[in-house]
Amino acid sequence: MKIKVVVHEAEEGGYWAEVPAIPGCATQGDTFEELLQNLYEAIEGCLSIDIDLPENVDRSRIFEIAV
Repeated sequence: MKIKVVVHEAEEGGYWAEVPAIPGCATQGDTFEELLQNLYEAIEGCLSIDIDLPENVDRSRIFEIAV
């Protein structure tokens, strides 16, 4: 899987990054290497949350997709 990230230089030093495809998924690091390590952890954490699925009486499914 490939995910695009936007990396910013922080005003106070270091870097911070956001993942536009995953709302609310962002992290920071003092060095670029630390930022990359934190990005992997942040993305994994954001994608591994448990979501309660709605009960569907008629067995239909609800999806949200971006194009």
